[in-house]
Amino acid sequence: MAVRIAVIDDERPARSELRHQLRELVPDAVIEEGDSGAAALELAGAGKYDIFFLDINLGDINGTVLVNALKNMQRDAKIIFVTAYSEYAVTAFELGVEDYILKPYDKGRLKKVLERMQSQRPPAGHQGQAVKTRPGKIAISNEGKTIFEDIDDIIYIETHNRGCMIHTAEHGYYDGKSIGEFEKRLEGDRFFRCHKSYLINLDKVREVFPWGNNSFGLKMQGAAQEVLPVGRERTKVLRQLLGW
Repeated sequence: MAVRIAVIDDERPARSELRHQLRELVPDAVIEEGDSGAAALELAGAGKYDIFFLDINLGDINGTVLVNALKNMQRDAKIIFVTAYSEYAVTAFELGVEDYILKPYDKGRLKKVLERMQSQRPPAGHQGQAVKTRPGKIAISNEGKTIFEDIDDIIYIETHNRGCMIHTAEHGYYDGKSIGEFEKRLEGDRFFRCHKSYLINLDKVREVFPWGNNSFGLKMQGAAQEVLPVGRERTKVLRQLLGW
């Protein structure tokens, strides 16, 4: 089956150059283009892709914000950051992105990345199935012991001191790990970083409403007294994920 590739970049010359090199390296590939974060979400909702080449500095939604949305919508897809700035390499790996490529594109580097992505594709007959099984529970280090909580019971996670508070309907646990680490551990589940300090279970969202200065707030099932903020740059992605 031909590999399906989405190229997301708000600059037409950059898209054209990458498409040209991809055509030379993978002649039978199906390649679609998008010029914005919104276009990336539309492509992800309309069909299945094997690889997303995702520019970080898009006009409407930052590529780092799009990662979780794309991973939720396209669980088997590999995401490759494309950027002109090498300092994003650390961010890429923190977000669980498979690789990154610097602009201007080096054909040798692109070839190596494609070969590695191709070798990781699920075998024929298993397309659409997640490669990793869902663990069901998550380990939380709390007060010198390890607690195993059902992932579905987590309402939200927020930064607290140098670690995080993990909230369920019945308990609140402190864990010294960063919110970025929890975001990676819950990759592939229905969790979304709605704000730099909050990671929410999308299945627990009960209300969305205007709150603050041109922003929105959330109320969550099981934590009705709390209002969680939505970062302005994350609003569009949240709308897509919730169909709001």
